[in-house]
Amino acid sequence: MSNSPKKYTRITTKTLAEMKSKGEKISMLTAYDFTLAGIIDKAGIDVILVGDSASNVIAGHETTLPITLDQMIYHASNVIRGVKRALVVVDLPFGSYQADSKEALRSSIRIMKESGAHAVKLEGGSEIQNVYFKLGSLSWVT
Repeated sequence: MSNSPKKYTRITTKTLAEMKSKGEKISMLTAYDFTLAGIIDKAGIDVILVGDSASNVIAGHETTLPITLDQMIYHASNVIRGVKRALVVVDLPFGSYQADSKEALRSSIRIMKESGAHAVKLEGGSEIQNVYFKLGSLSWVT
């Protein structure tokens, strides 16, 4: 939970930027379902990640590679329903953004529209730099 003297009723990306500028600690935990998300949210955790690690933790796969975009949307939808305060960030699963920035945009829109997620997270370096620039330049990213 944040160490903030100000009580935030809803965490947004703007809230996180404000907390960072003030040197406040920001807390983050992972959840995949309604029940755990509600417990984490009530504990005052600032950010909840719906990670592609659901592939390992929930489905028992050896890696995160098998999880699909539809499965991430399912888990994210459950988490969103359990949250009142925290910012919910959802991993874009492997294969849903690496081809090009248009695919990344389609996948991001699906996650945010179908689950109600507040943000998406993707992993990679310079090889997907165009994806970062495309998503970061959009007006709906706040």
